[in-house]
Formats: sequence, structure tokens, C-alpha cells
Amino acid sequence: MTSESKPVYLSDKDLEALGIQPSEVTEAIETALIAKANGKLHTSPKTAILPGNGRYAMSTLAVGDDGFIVTKQVTVCPENPARGLPAINGAIMVMDAQTGLLRAVLGANWITAIRTAALSMVAARRLADPGAETVAFVGAGVQAHSHLLAFSELFPLKRIRVFGRGKANTEKLCGCARDMGLQAETAANAKDVLRDADLVVTSITLDYSIEPFLDARWLKPTAFAAITDACIPWSPNSMTAFETVIVDDRTQEIESDKPMLPYEQITGDLTELVSGEVDDRANQKPAAFAFRGISLGDYATAVLALRRAVDIRRL
Repeated sequence: MTSESKPVYLSDKDLEALGIQPSEVTEAIETALIAKANGKLHTSPKTAILPGNGRYAMSTLAVGDDGFIVTKQVTVCPENPARGLPAINGAIMVMDAQTGLLRAVLGANWITAIRTAALSMVAARRLADPGAETVAFVGAGVQAHSHLLAFSELFPLKRIRVFGRGKANTEKLCGCARDMGLQAETAANAKDVLRDADLVVTSITLDYSIEPFLDARWLKPTAFAAITDACIPWSPNSMTAFETVIVDDRTQEIESDKPMLPYEQITGDLTELVSGEVDDRANQKPAAFAFRGISLGDYATAVLALRRAVDIRRL
């Protein structure tokens, strides 16, 4: 790329129109994890600031030996829906790793949604029952929808069960599941939603004032939980019920101001899991992937999307 080249701009709609599937993002993330393990991808821990009024601002940074620098800034604004705006908004910059020149600006919402579900898929491939049929959702927002699509690629799903605060979001998620040919029902309480679930996805609002209402001891022995909400809804005393707990990045977790769970309960992180340093679970107790999101996931997804867009424009 020369200094005269015009940077590419891809909105969230443009990115969605590329037709990239969750399984493709999962493969890209696994490739990036191997690159990181081999010292060919360099990442910094995710940074976050809570500036008040329930807002949550976060940033990521990664540099790859394949020629890219990717930075992302996303802010969660709980009051936005009342303004007619999405609750989550942000942007991603892709730069040339050798020159620092801007190569692209991408919308962050689509990438954040699909990469989060793909991170869950990386762990679920190794820790979940491959015959999983029932998914329980605690929270029915963007991440519930992205995980439904992702897990439908990986498992022979038959039904979902939903427990959420907003009736409209819950009905929308159930409707999407029925459109996919799945059974869908709502749960009356937290214990009921976890009942006999093979897979669990929790994605509530990142509000640390919420009192925990989920107990891991309610899970079946072969259950797998994808915990995208910093473990906020899970009772800390129940987390020992998980035999295996994988986080996205050990360094990021130990440097966090608000640890998701006691560090000694962490079995390993995604890099260790993919590189074989962590054994797959023995299916004696439930397993969990508890994560905040990592710069590696944003890097892998943004680079995949940019390359796909460039290839399409060349056709």
C-alpha cells in the first residue's frame, strides 16, 4: 500500500454482506492462536474504563507478523436504546504493520458479535458434548443471537430455552430459533433455564451491581457454559462446580482490576487449550469458557473480513 492509496471503509452492513460464517471466523481465530503461541502475533490485554452512567468503554490492540495492526474501540451505552440507538457502538482501525499507514476503517458491532461467538466455538469444540441438543440462554441480546447461529453450525441442536428481562428480546430470540426449525421456550426462573441444558450462554448487561442468580451446581455433568458477561450472574461460591474453566488470556485476567473468578480456579487459556497444553475435559463435571474478549479475536476477524472484501472487489 502506498501513501496515495485510499483506505477501505466497511460499515457493519458491508461486513455482514460479505457472508462470512462463524465457522470461518473460528478457523481464523485458531490460526491466530497458533501464531501467538509461536511468537508471530503480538497482543496487549484488553483495557476497559467505566466512565459512569452504566457506560463501559473498552479497547484492544494486536500486531501480526502477517503485516497488520488492528485496534478497536467499543463503548456500551445502556441508555442508547431509549434514544433509538444501538447499545453497543465502536470502530476498528486496520493499519500496515511496517509503515503504520491506515489501510481500513471497519464497523465494530458485527465483528464484536461474530468474534465473541467464534471464541466460544473454539472452546466448545474441545469442551462441549458433540451431541449437544439443548441451549440455554441467559440474556437475549446480540450475543445470544450470534451464539445461536454459531452453535447451530457446530452441534445438532433441537431446542433452546431463554431467561431474560426484556420480553421483546426474548420473543425475538425464540422466533429466530423457530425459523431455524428449533423448538423454543422461555424459562420462569434461573434454575429452570439451566435444567438439563447441554450448552449455556450467559450474556447479561455488564453491571457489577447485579446480584448473582445462577448456580453452577444446577448444571448437568456434561454441560458447557459460554460466559460472556465476566461471570457477573454466577454465584462465586458455585464456580468450583466447574471441572475445567478456560479464560481467553491468562495475562489479561491476572492484570484485570475486576477478576472474573479466583485465579487458582483457572485451568488454562485459549492459547494453551488450542496448543494442547490443557487436556480436554473428562466429562465428569461441567466445563466453562469465561471470557472478556481479546484483541486476538478482533485481529483475526478484522483481517479475515478485510481480505474477503478486497478479494470480492477484485472480481
